[in-house]
Amino acid sequence: MKTNKIITKMITLFLVILMFNLTQAQNVGGILKGKITDQGNNSPLPFANVVLLQGGKQISGMMSDFDGKYAFNNIQPGKYELNVSFTGYQTQQIKNIEVVADKTAFLDVQLQSSGQSLDQLEIVEHELPLIQQDVVSSGTIIRPEIKAMLGRSHGDYKKSKHLPYNYSPVPQENFNTEGYAFVRENDFKNTKATPLSTFSIDVDAASYANIRRFITKGQNPPVDAVRVEEMINYFNYDYPAPRGEDPFSITTEMSDCPWNKKHKLIHIGLQGEKIATDNLPASNLVFLLDVSGSMNSPNKLPLLKKSFGLLVNKLTEKDRVAIVVYAGAAGLVLESTPGNQKEKIMNALNQLSAGGSTAGGQGIKLAYKVALNNFIKEGNNRVILATDGDFNVGASSDGEMTRLIEEKRESGVFLTCLGFGMGNYKDSKMETIADKGNGNYAYIDNILEAKKVLVTEMGGTMHTIAKDVKLQLEFNPEKIASYKLIGYENRLLNDEDFNDDTKDAGELGSGHTVTALYEVVLKGDEDAPSVDPLRYQKNVPSAKEQYGDELLTVKFRYKNPKENKSKLITKYLINQSVSLNESSDNFRFSAAVAQFGLLLKNSKHKADASYDNVLKLAKSSKGKDEHGYRSEFIRLVEMSELQVSDLR
Repeated sequence: MKTNKIITKMITLFLVILMFNLTQAQNVGGILKGKITDQGNNSPLPFANVVLLQGGKQISGMMSDFDGKYAFNNIQPGKYELNVSFTGYQTQQIKNIEVVADKTAFLDVQLQSSGQSLDQLEIVEHELPLIQQDVVSSGTIIRPEIKAMLGRSHGDYKKSKHLPYNYSPVPQENFNTEGYAFVRENDFKNTKATPLSTFSIDVDAASYANIRRFITKGQNPPVDAVRVEEMINYFNYDYPAPRGEDPFSITTEMSDCPWNKKHKLIHIGLQGEKIATDNLPASNLVFLLDVSGSMNSPNKLPLLKKSFGLLVNKLTEKDRVAIVVYAGAAGLVLESTPGNQKEKIMNALNQLSAGGSTAGGQGIKLAYKVALNNFIKEGNNRVILATDGDFNVGASSDGEMTRLIEEKRESGVFLTCLGFGMGNYKDSKMETIADKGNGNYAYIDNILEAKKVLVTEMGGTMHTIAKDVKLQLEFNPEKIASYKLIGYENRLLNDEDFNDDTKDAGELGSGHTVTALYEVVLKGDEDAPSVDPLRYQKNVPSAKEQYGDELLTVKFRYKNPKENKSKLITKYLINQSVSLNESSDNFRFSAAVAQFGLLLKNSKHKADASYDNVLKLAKSSKGKDEHGYRSEFIRLVEMSELQVSDLR
């Protein structure tokens, strides 16, 4: 009898457990997950707002993570709507999404650019589209001020008049104080009188991003904001990988000049060795961040925080990060911290707010001191300066800042300058600081540009493979009557500087390409100004016989980052011109960008340059365009052409 009672209890317990499991199974919800990307180039969009609705009522919400991914878990079966929005993009609304119990539904969403930059958008009050459990389950990192709001009701939130990104509208100034250095365009040089052309390389791309900002706002940029070499070098080119001991390859090519049929165009390309991200040395980084009052704008400090968040996400335990800020005074807000302590680093970033004047000089001194205190002997030691360039307290003149940066560069700490904002942006100061500080310079006008600079091209931006890189070309006067270097006006060197290892020049990062174009007039086609015969120099007839097929000699000098003695590479270009249609995609696309630059500058050497010609060249040479940068260029040219047409 006792045994029967035990059996009866066991059966009852079994039935209870079974019923409980069946009930739970019926209550198991489904999962909706996917990825938010840019329709133009398929790049992930981090921090996009993703809201789940049913019958027009919000059920849940979150932001996409660093890879553009989102996930809603344990959703009750039924039909739902998804609302996806992102600054600068058109909002997507997807209806009739079927969610099935215990199943995962995948929905990737592509957003189309609205053609607006961050500073064009009106910030409006809206309800908080975030629920705490969704944020935690998706793994998205949310800033502290957003977390603090998660416990409030929507009504309380609306009364608080705070925005989830901590954006606060600021009055727009009725004047523009942006600063650009005067650029005197290169002219043609007579080859017999000036056979050598010497310049420092330039891998900066700030000018292109800044130009894009102007054009997307409906106006073409100031002439002095246009640096053609930075426009050309914004794009990567498909040059052969280097071979042998030197970490570079040199490519040369000659074809017809697209904007002047009487002239030829010579294309010179350098390819730096590509180092896999996993093999990059440890980084000792100091974020030097401007938190002065001038940074109180949606496209400045808020964008800065998001941008640096992308970089922090890519760091590992071998890397270290410190944060120095400056406003009325400079201060250390985060001591050097291992890169895998991401929450600690992000908390320090997210607590920053803007206010006060700008003691840029003090900040630079402190940042270099912190970098040196944590110096990694075989690593990448770098200060990353992020600012609108508006220094107004302490060392502020270009001369003072130049001397300060030149002094600090001898320490072995490299410099990256990231520019933000508009209205008071000081491009000339930023360019000077980067050029003199063994550094590079980029302008961040949106989160996708931040991703390009700090994630996609992280190796090139953060890891220097060569410093003091110089080029010197010697033109054969028997073949070339005159030549003109396109761009690089701020990078010209004296001929004797080429062999002088004490002269500073440009830096080249892992995987970077460098492209230079020369417009040349072949001998016999002279229409450029000539010079009288030289009295004290004689032509050497044997040169014509010995080097008759050579158009020019390319000499390339560089130093390893840890060394002070340069190495020399030499290459020769033989007279083998091809027609424009037979030239490489590298040649035609770089020529299209250069021609666009001539139009924006209204160059006296633009000859027959036209928007139609630019578009034809660019479309025929777009190539693989993995990240969509060339497609974006084509759209930019089309927008610029429309704006020029409106002015006529």
